[in-house]
Amino acid sequence: MELLNDEYYMNLALQLAEGPAGQTGINPAVGCVVVKDGRIVGMGAHLQRGTPHAEVHALNMAGASAEGSTVYVTLEPCSHHGRTPPCSDRLIHEKVQRVVVACTDPNPLVAGTGIAKLRSHGIEVEVGLLEMRALRLNEMFNKYIATKLPFVTLKTASTLDGKIAAKTGDSKWITGESARAYVHTLRHRHQGIMVGVETVLQDNPQLTTRLPVPALQPIRIVVDSRLRIPLTAQVVTDRTADTIVLTTELADERKSVQLEEAGVSVIRCGAGPQVDLAEAMRLLGEREIGSILLEGGGRLNGAMLTQGLIDKIILFFAPKIIGGADAPGNFRFEGIERMEQAFVLERLELQQFDSDICISGYPRCGNEVPK
Repeated sequence: MELLNDEYYMNLALQLAEGPAGQTGINPAVGCVVVKDGRIVGMGAHLQRGTPHAEVHALNMAGASAEGSTVYVTLEPCSHHGRTPPCSDRLIHEKVQRVVVACTDPNPLVAGTGIAKLRSHGIEVEVGLLEMRALRLNEMFNKYIATKLPFVTLKTASTLDGKIAAKTGDSKWITGESARAYVHTLRHRHQGIMVGVETVLQDNPQLTTRLPVPALQPIRIVVDSRLRIPLTAQVVTDRTADTIVLTTELADERKSVQLEEAGVSVIRCGAGPQVDLAEAMRLLGEREIGSILLEGGGRLNGAMLTQGLIDKIILFFAPKIIGGADAPGNFRFEGIERMEQAFVLERLELQQFDSDICISGYPRCGNEVPK
């Protein structure tokens, strides 16, 4: 019966963590529930980087009832001084009796030390309840904190025959309203949204989050090796969100200055002629951009995939067939010689949005050892 109760409260903590997903920046999403004598006496979630962590919110709500309680938290309580004091110290101070942790913290500054500190003060600690769900919740944070590189999610929408636009370039709309609304939720949950300059030239998109309720706006990132982006493009003029243009050392200096004067950040990534995408990811990571939603065309998608820079792929398929030898497809790259070399999606999930199907998974090259 105790395990059933533990799972119930940890599920509640995970639900609390999932609610603010996307608004904590490079910090993890964390939920916490405090239980005393069979009653929930405190709940909390981490809401914004630099503000109190989930445990602090929950303990503040619990007040004096925190003493002797059981605390359920989705991530190991921190043990170091960052922008906020250590949560492990607060749990010790409040004299909680037991702490149930979903997963340890991959942050080298924590990495088991929070759990060890709690145990050294006589607090019972259990680790691993609903661990896989907790790890999935913070997959973006887990990569960034370990590598300082952004977690890249590739999103693309196509017809059943793999076309992302008709042979004329028309692409509005392949999928229906429900699928497109979900994409705006994905934008809300990523710190950056990245496209190639061809998308800007052809569609002049805003690259913003448009939901029925106020949402966070990701940083707009445009890959443009020759700075062909027009100064009149919406991503330059509307100031709805910050814009970064990734280019090369060969790009025109005068155009770079014009973009900077318009409020756009220009980052040179490699000598050229193409943007060094691996270097771009490193430089974006240095700017504390920990997650990117890639909504590129076939060429950019193919380059990112073949260079091993994609962490997750989300594919939307509309029940349409449009044909056209010249119609652009999801991925454009040289191609493989044997099927055993194909990129394979693992840990698949399937969702349906009205008549559209969404398949998501984590890519690996056919020659790689499965994770």
